Amino acid sequence: MYKKKDFKSILLILSLIIVLLISLKIFNKDNPKKLEAEIQESEAEIQESEDNIYSSNIITEVSFESKDPKGNTYTVSALKGEIDFSDNKIIFLEKIDASIELNNSNKIIIKSDFGKYNTENFNTIFSENVIIEYLNNKISSEYVDFSIENNLMTISKNVVYSNLKNVLKADVVEINIVTKDIKIYMHEELKKVKIKSKN
Repeated sequence: MYKKKDFKSILLILSLIIVLLISLKIFNKDNPKKLEAEIQESEAEIQESEDNIYSSNIITEVSFESKDPKGNTYTVSALKGEIDFSDNKIIFLEKIDASIELNNSNKIIIKSDFGKYNTENFNTIFSENVIIEYLNNKISSEYVDFSIENNLMTISKNVVYSNLKNVLKADVVEINIVTKDIKIYMHEELKKVKIKSKN
């Protein structure tokens, strides 16, 4: 009778050990997979975090406005802006619409595919498919450097200036936006500015 109880106890202990060993085997088998899944999840979170840090310098539908003491207003808006990490006062822009509203004068409209805007001095570079409109005048080019400090707009690269009467082609057109003085020239002295009448 005593031996029967011992046998049952031994059988119970052996059963528990077997269950325990099977459980440990299953746990150890699943655990590496679980650990690997957790590592992959952590790596994905780190990558997402890095992506968020990298893309945090991108702004959509950005707009800037500045006004000088004379009452002239300069507005720049773009579909997208990207802050330069090496110089945070520089913002690279895409699909730009800008306007210069001079006191007691008409508005100058500037559009371009790309640009670079300085938030400190408001100087702006417009590039690719640049269009400038002022009254009945239209200028197209590939590059415009506008300095609000100097009131100077330097237009270059495939410049075509047209009004109601003429079409003009030149290398560079410089416009003082306050005095309205215009300087038109070619890079090479021997080349001449081309003017064609629309009539």
